[in-house]
Amino acid sequence: MPGKSSWWLKRPALNWLELIGLTLALALIAGGLGAFAALKLSPAPGSCDTTRVATAALPSVVTVFVTGSAGSGSGSGAVIRADGVILTNDHVIAAATDSGTIQVLLNNGEKLDAHLVGTDPITDLAVLKIDRNKLPTLLLSPREQLTVGQPVVALGAPLGLSGTVTSGIVSALGRNVPVPKASGGTTVLAGAIQTDASINPGNSGGPLVTCEGHLVGVNTAISTVPNAGGVAGGGSVGIGFAVPASTAQRIVDELLANGRATHPWIGAQTAEISQDTADRFGTNAGLFVQDVTPGGPAAAAGLQAGDVITSINGQAATAVSLAWLLVSAGVGEAIPVEYSRDGAGHQATITLAEQP
Repeated sequence: MPGKSSWWLKRPALNWLELIGLTLALALIAGGLGAFAALKLSPAPGSCDTTRVATAALPSVVTVFVTGSAGSGSGSGAVIRADGVILTNDHVIAAATDSGTIQVLLNNGEKLDAHLVGTDPITDLAVLKIDRNKLPTLLLSPREQLTVGQPVVALGAPLGLSGTVTSGIVSALGRNVPVPKASGGTTVLAGAIQTDASINPGNSGGPLVTCEGHLVGVNTAISTVPNAGGVAGGGSVGIGFAVPASTAQRIVDELLANGRATHPWIGAQTAEISQDTADRFGTNAGLFVQDVTPGGPAAAAGLQAGDVITSINGQAATAVSLAWLLVSAGVGEAIPVEYSRDGAGHQATITLAEQP
Protein backbone atom coordinates (compact mmCIF):
# COMPACT_ATOMS: atom_id res chain seq x y z
CA MET A 1 0.00 0.00 0.00
CA PRO A 2 1.57 3.30 -1.01
CA GLY A 3 3.02 5.34 1.78
CA LYS A 4 3.68 2.45 4.15
CA SER A 5 7.11 1.24 5.12
CA SER A 6 8.21 -2.18 4.00
CA TRP A 7 11.12 -4.54 4.50
CA TRP A 8 13.27 -5.63 1.56
CA LEU A 9 14.20 -9.30 1.58
CA LYS A 10 17.97 -9.54 1.82
CA ARG A 11 18.38 -13.24 1.17
CA PRO A 12 21.61 -14.52 -0.37
CA ALA A 13 20.60 -13.23 -3.81
CA LEU A 14 18.23 -16.14 -4.58
CA ASN A 15 16.41 -13.69 -6.88
CA TRP A 16 15.97 -11.28 -3.90
CA LEU A 17 12.28 -12.10 -3.46
CA GLU A 18 9.75 -9.44 -2.53
CA LEU A 19 7.23 -10.06 0.22
CA ILE A 20 3.92 -8.25 -0.06
CA GLY A 21 1.28 -7.72 2.62
CA LEU A 22 2.98 -6.70 5.80
CA THR A 23 6.06 -6.73 3.52
CA LEU A 24 8.61 -7.52 6.12
CA ALA A 25 11.94 -8.62 4.84
CA LEU A 26 15.10 -10.20 6.00
CA ALA A 27 18.32 -8.47 5.18
CA LEU A 28 16.09 -11.44 5.45
CA ILE A 29 28.54 -12.24 12.70
CA ALA A 30 34.30 -16.67 20.85
CA GLY A 31 37.31 -16.44 21.77
CA GLY A 32 40.49 -17.77 20.22
CA LEU A 33 44.15 -17.04 19.81
CA GLY A 34 43.84 -15.14 16.56
CA ALA A 35 44.73 -11.57 15.84
CA PHE A 36 41.63 -9.73 17.02
CA ALA A 37 40.76 -6.80 14.81
CA ALA A 38 40.25 -4.47 17.78
CA LEU A 39 41.57 -0.98 17.21
CA LYS A 40 43.02 1.41 19.73
CA LEU A 41 41.77 4.64 18.23
CA SER A 42 40.96 8.05 19.57
CA PRO A 43 38.68 9.51 16.90
CA ALA A 44 37.23 12.94 17.17
CA PRO A 45 33.84 12.98 18.93
CA GLY A 46 31.10 11.80 16.58
CA SER A 47 33.48 10.50 13.93
CA CYS A 48 35.40 7.35 13.01
CA ASP A 49 38.73 6.87 11.32
CA THR A 50 37.03 4.56 8.84
CA THR A 51 40.26 3.95 6.93
CA ARG A 52 41.85 2.40 10.00
CA VAL A 53 38.66 0.51 10.89
CA ALA A 54 38.49 -0.96 7.40
CA THR A 55 42.19 -1.88 7.38
CA ALA A 56 41.86 -3.72 10.67
CA ALA A 57 38.41 -5.30 10.23
CA LEU A 58 38.24 -6.32 6.56
CA PRO A 59 40.69 -9.28 6.90
CA SER A 60 38.08 -10.90 9.16
CA VAL A 61 35.11 -10.30 6.83
CA VAL A 62 34.07 -13.03 4.38
CA THR A 63 31.66 -13.50 1.51
CA VAL A 64 29.42 -16.55 1.80
CA PHE A 65 28.32 -18.39 -1.36
CA VAL A 66 25.46 -20.86 -1.23
CA THR A 67 24.21 -23.34 -3.81
CA GLY A 68 21.12 -25.45 -3.22
CA SER A 69 18.16 -27.01 -4.96
CA ALA A 70 16.29 -23.68 -4.78
CA GLY A 71 19.08 -21.69 -6.39
CA SER A 72 22.29 -19.93 -5.46
CA GLY A 73 23.38 -16.62 -4.03
CA SER A 74 25.72 -14.84 -1.66
CA GLY A 75 25.82 -13.06 1.69
CA SER A 76 28.36 -11.92 4.23
CA GLY A 77 29.93 -13.15 7.46
CA ALA A 78 32.69 -12.55 9.97
CA VAL A 79 35.44 -14.80 11.33
CA ILE A 80 34.90 -14.70 15.10
CA ARG A 81 37.37 -17.40 16.13
CA ALA A 82 40.89 -18.01 14.86
CA ASP A 83 40.21 -21.68 14.08
CA GLY A 84 37.73 -20.81 11.34
CA VAL A 85 34.42 -20.19 13.11
CA ILE A 86 32.25 -17.80 11.08
CA LEU A 87 29.05 -16.02 12.09
CA THR A 88 26.39 -15.15 9.50
CA ASN A 89 22.60 -15.05 9.07
CA ASP A 90 20.36 -18.09 8.92
CA HIS A 91 18.64 -16.76 5.81
CA VAL A 92 22.01 -16.46 4.06
CA ILE A 93 22.62 -20.23 4.25
CA ALA A 94 18.99 -21.43 4.33
CA ALA A 95 19.05 -22.75 0.76
CA ALA A 96 21.84 -25.18 1.70
CA THR A 97 20.61 -26.23 5.15
CA ASP A 98 19.29 -29.63 4.03
CA SER A 99 21.37 -30.11 0.91
CA GLY A 100 23.73 -28.03 -1.17
CA THR A 101 27.11 -26.43 -0.74
CA ILE A 102 28.46 -23.49 1.24
CA GLN A 103 31.71 -21.79 0.33
CA VAL A 104 33.49 -18.86 1.94
CA LEU A 105 35.65 -16.28 0.18
CA LEU A 106 38.29 -14.90 2.53
CA ASN A 107 39.47 -11.32 2.24
CA ASN A 108 42.81 -12.57 0.83
CA GLY A 109 40.98 -14.11 -2.15
CA GLU A 110 41.08 -17.72 -0.98
CA LYS A 111 37.83 -19.64 -1.44
CA LEU A 112 37.12 -22.56 0.91
CA ASP A 113 34.38 -25.08 1.54
CA ALA A 114 32.48 -24.51 4.78
CA HIS A 115 30.27 -26.78 6.80
CA LEU A 116 27.26 -25.72 8.84
CA VAL A 117 27.83 -26.01 12.59
CA GLY A 118 24.30 -24.94 13.44
CA THR A 119 21.57 -22.50 12.63
CA ASP A 120 18.86 -20.67 14.55
CA PRO A 121 15.98 -19.32 12.43
CA ILE A 122 14.39 -17.59 15.45
CA THR A 123 17.31 -15.16 15.83
CA ASP A 124 18.27 -15.44 12.14
CA LEU A 125 21.82 -16.50 13.02
CA ALA A 126 24.05 -19.34 11.83
CA VAL A 127 27.56 -20.57 12.52
CA LEU A 128 29.89 -21.98 9.87
CA LYS A 129 33.32 -23.62 10.14
CA ILE A 130 36.18 -23.66 7.66
CA ASP A 131 39.38 -25.72 7.84
CA ARG A 132 41.83 -22.95 8.67
CA ASN A 133 43.73 -21.77 11.74
CA LYS A 134 45.36 -18.55 12.91
CA LEU A 135 42.86 -16.44 11.04
CA PRO A 136 42.35 -12.75 11.80
CA THR A 137 39.18 -12.38 13.84
CA LEU A 138 36.71 -9.76 15.00
CA LEU A 139 36.02 -9.37 18.70
CA LEU A 140 32.40 -10.22 19.44
CA SER A 141 31.48 -7.67 22.13
CA PRO A 142 28.22 -8.57 23.88
CA ARG A 143 28.81 -6.11 26.76
CA GLU A 144 29.60 -3.09 24.60
CA GLN A 145 27.62 -0.08 25.82
CA LEU A 146 26.28 1.59 22.70
CA THR A 147 24.78 5.07 22.62
CA VAL A 148 22.44 6.59 20.10
CA GLY A 149 24.40 8.81 17.73
CA GLN A 150 27.76 7.06 18.05
CA PRO A 151 29.49 6.22 14.75
CA VAL A 152 29.57 2.65 13.47
CA VAL A 153 30.88 0.88 10.37
CA ALA A 154 29.20 -1.88 8.34
CA LEU A 155 31.26 -4.34 6.30
CA GLY A 156 30.27 -7.05 3.85
CA ALA A 157 29.41 -7.87 0.27
CA PRO A 158 26.34 -5.90 -0.86
CA LEU A 159 25.17 -7.07 -4.28
CA GLY A 160 28.12 -9.49 -4.25
CA LEU A 161 30.70 -6.70 -3.99
CA SER A 162 33.10 -8.21 -1.45
CA GLY A 163 35.07 -5.99 0.88
CA THR A 164 32.59 -3.11 0.89
CA VAL A 165 32.71 -0.65 3.79
CA THR A 166 30.01 1.88 4.73
CA SER A 167 29.71 4.12 7.76
CA GLY A 168 26.96 5.78 9.75
CA ILE A 169 25.68 6.08 13.29
CA VAL A 170 23.59 4.12 15.77
CA SER A 171 20.20 5.59 14.97
CA ALA A 172 18.29 3.81 17.74
CA LEU A 173 18.62 0.92 20.16
CA GLY A 174 16.28 -1.83 21.35
CA ARG A 175 14.16 -2.09 18.22
CA ASN A 176 11.93 -5.18 18.07
CA VAL A 177 11.61 -5.83 14.35
CA PRO A 178 9.21 -8.49 13.03
CA VAL A 179 10.62 -10.32 10.01
CA PRO A 180 9.73 -13.50 8.12
CA LYS A 181 11.83 -16.59 8.76
CA ALA A 182 13.53 -18.15 5.75
CA SER A 183 11.70 -21.40 6.54
CA GLY A 184 8.32 -19.69 6.82
CA GLY A 185 6.46 -17.92 9.59
CA THR A 186 7.51 -14.84 11.51
CA THR A 187 10.19 -14.08 14.04
CA VAL A 188 11.34 -10.93 15.80
CA LEU A 189 14.78 -9.35 15.78
CA ALA A 190 14.71 -8.60 19.51
CA GLY A 191 16.56 -5.54 20.75
CA ALA A 192 17.96 -4.80 17.30
CA ILE A 193 20.42 -1.99 16.62
CA GLN A 194 19.09 0.54 14.10
CA THR A 195 21.71 2.20 11.90
CA ASP A 196 21.85 4.50 8.91
CA ALA A 197 25.06 2.90 7.62
CA SER A 198 24.24 1.79 4.10
CA ILE A 199 23.14 -1.88 4.11
CA ASN A 200 21.91 -3.59 0.95
CA PRO A 201 21.09 -7.10 -0.30
CA GLY A 202 24.22 -9.18 0.24
CA ASN A 203 25.26 -7.35 3.43
CA SER A 204 23.28 -9.97 5.35
CA GLY A 205 25.40 -11.62 8.02
CA GLY A 206 28.16 -9.03 7.82
CA PRO A 207 29.51 -7.23 10.89
CA LEU A 208 28.52 -3.89 12.33
CA VAL A 209 31.52 -2.59 14.27
CA THR A 210 32.45 0.35 16.46
CA CYS A 211 35.29 2.78 15.81
CA GLU A 212 37.43 0.49 17.97
CA GLY A 213 36.67 -2.47 15.70
CA HIS A 214 34.41 -4.26 18.20
CA LEU A 215 31.75 -6.41 16.58
CA VAL A 216 28.49 -5.16 18.09
CA GLY A 217 25.91 -6.43 15.60
CA VAL A 218 25.09 -8.69 12.69
CA ASN A 219 23.57 -6.74 9.78
CA THR A 220 20.29 -8.48 9.04
CA ALA A 221 17.38 -6.35 7.77
CA ILE A 222 16.55 -3.07 6.11
CA SER A 223 13.44 -1.00 5.59
CA THR A 224 12.54 0.25 2.14
CA VAL A 225 9.84 2.51 0.75
CA PRO A 226 7.31 0.73 -1.50
CA ASN A 227 6.58 1.89 -5.02
CA ALA A 228 3.25 3.27 -6.19
CA GLY A 229 1.86 -0.25 -6.29
CA GLY A 230 2.81 -0.89 -2.68
CA VAL A 231 5.56 -3.35 -3.60
CA ALA A 232 8.83 -3.34 -1.69
CA GLY A 233 11.96 -2.77 -3.70
CA GLY A 234 15.24 -0.95 -4.04
CA GLY A 235 18.08 -0.77 -1.57
CA SER A 236 19.04 1.15 1.54
CA VAL A 237 17.07 4.21 2.57
CA GLY A 238 19.12 4.62 5.75
CA ILE A 239 17.11 2.35 8.04
CA GLY A 240 18.93 -0.88 8.74
CA PHE A 241 18.84 -3.34 11.63
CA ALA A 242 21.49 -5.54 13.19
CA VAL A 243 21.10 -8.42 15.65
CA PRO A 244 22.97 -7.27 18.78
CA ALA A 245 26.18 -9.00 19.89
CA SER A 246 24.56 -9.96 23.20
CA THR A 247 22.08 -12.16 21.34
CA ALA A 248 24.75 -13.43 18.95
CA GLN A 249 27.10 -14.50 21.76
CA ARG A 250 24.48 -16.71 23.42
CA ILE A 251 23.46 -18.33 20.14
CA VAL A 252 27.08 -18.88 19.05
CA ASP A 253 27.93 -20.52 22.37
CA GLU A 254 24.95 -22.86 22.17
CA LEU A 255 25.48 -23.78 18.52
CA LEU A 256 29.15 -24.54 19.10
CA ALA A 257 28.38 -26.60 22.20
CA ASN A 258 25.27 -28.47 21.06
CA GLY A 259 24.65 -27.74 17.38
CA ARG A 260 21.34 -26.12 18.30
CA ALA A 261 20.01 -23.11 20.18
CA THR A 262 17.34 -23.30 22.88
CA HIS A 263 14.16 -21.27 22.87
CA PRO A 264 10.90 -21.48 24.84
CA TRP A 265 7.76 -23.04 23.39
CA ILE A 266 4.05 -22.88 24.25
CA GLY A 267 3.12 -26.20 22.67
CA ALA A 268 0.33 -24.92 20.45
CA GLN A 269 -0.17 -24.09 16.79
CA THR A 270 -1.96 -20.78 16.35
CA ALA A 271 -3.29 -18.50 13.62
CA GLU A 272 -3.91 -14.79 14.05
CA ILE A 273 -7.45 -13.39 13.91
CA SER A 274 -7.25 -9.69 13.03
CA GLN A 275 -9.65 -7.16 14.51
CA ASP A 276 -11.33 -6.72 11.11
CA THR A 277 -11.90 -10.47 10.83
CA ALA A 278 -13.14 -10.64 14.40
CA ASP A 279 -15.62 -7.82 13.77
CA ARG A 280 -16.82 -9.47 10.57
CA PHE A 281 -17.50 -12.84 12.16
CA GLY A 282 -18.44 -11.74 15.64
CA THR A 283 -15.54 -13.39 17.43
CA ASN A 284 -12.55 -12.28 19.46
CA ALA A 285 -9.38 -10.90 17.96
CA GLY A 286 -6.26 -12.80 18.96
CA LEU A 287 -4.64 -16.14 18.28
CA PHE A 288 -6.89 -19.00 17.27
CA VAL A 289 -5.59 -22.26 18.72
CA GLN A 290 -5.50 -24.71 15.84
CA ASP A 291 -3.80 -27.57 17.66
CA VAL A 292 -2.38 -28.30 21.11
CA THR A 293 0.52 -30.69 21.67
CA PRO A 294 -0.44 -33.37 24.20
CA GLY A 295 1.57 -32.90 27.37
CA GLY A 296 2.90 -29.53 26.19
CA PRO A 297 2.78 -26.23 28.08
CA ALA A 298 -0.53 -25.04 26.58
CA ALA A 299 -2.20 -28.39 27.25
CA ALA A 300 -0.93 -28.39 30.82
CA ALA A 301 -2.46 -24.91 31.26
CA GLY A 302 -5.85 -26.20 30.07
CA LEU A 303 -5.98 -24.69 26.61
CA GLN A 304 -7.73 -26.61 23.85
CA ALA A 305 -8.02 -26.47 20.08
CA GLY A 306 -10.70 -23.92 19.19
CA ASP A 307 -9.80 -21.48 21.97
CA VAL A 308 -8.86 -17.90 21.07
CA ILE A 309 -5.96 -16.47 23.06
CA THR A 310 -6.71 -12.77 23.52
CA SER A 311 -3.83 -11.69 25.77
CA ILE A 312 -0.27 -12.91 26.35
CA ASN A 313 1.73 -11.63 29.30
CA GLY A 314 -0.46 -8.55 29.49
CA GLN A 315 -0.18 -7.73 25.78
CA ALA A 316 -2.73 -8.17 23.00
CA ALA A 317 -2.22 -11.61 21.47
CA THR A 318 -0.88 -11.33 17.93
CA ALA A 319 1.58 -13.30 15.82
CA VAL A 320 4.19 -10.60 16.53
CA SER A 321 3.64 -10.51 20.30
CA LEU A 322 3.90 -14.31 20.45
CA ALA A 323 7.08 -14.26 18.34
CA TRP A 324 8.55 -11.58 20.61
CA LEU A 325 7.70 -13.66 23.69
CA LEU A 326 9.44 -16.72 22.28
CA VAL A 327 12.56 -14.67 21.57
CA SER A 328 12.71 -12.72 24.81
CA ALA A 329 11.33 -15.09 27.48
CA GLY A 330 13.21 -17.92 29.13
CA VAL A 331 12.49 -21.62 29.48
CA GLY A 332 10.54 -22.20 32.69
CA GLU A 333 9.02 -18.72 32.78
CA ALA A 334 5.34 -18.56 33.78
CA ILE A 335 3.30 -16.50 31.32
CA PRO A 336 -0.26 -15.35 32.12
CA VAL A 337 -2.71 -15.64 29.24
CA GLU A 338 -6.34 -14.79 28.69
CA TYR A 339 -8.47 -16.75 26.27
CA SER A 340 -12.02 -17.17 25.03
CA ARG A 341 -13.87 -20.48 24.79
CA ASP A 342 -17.46 -20.67 23.57
CA GLY A 343 -17.85 -16.96 24.21
CA ALA A 344 -16.67 -17.09 27.82
CA GLY A 345 -13.44 -15.56 29.02
CA HIS A 346 -10.84 -17.54 30.95
CA GLN A 347 -7.39 -17.06 32.43
CA ALA A 348 -4.48 -19.46 32.63
CA THR A 349 -0.73 -19.58 33.18
CA ILE A 350 1.52 -21.24 30.61
CA THR A 351 4.89 -22.39 31.90
CA LEU A 352 7.22 -22.21 28.93
CA ALA A 353 9.17 -25.35 28.06
CA GLU A 354 12.16 -25.84 25.81
CA GLN A 355 11.17 -26.19 22.19
CA PRO A 356 11.64 -29.84 21.17
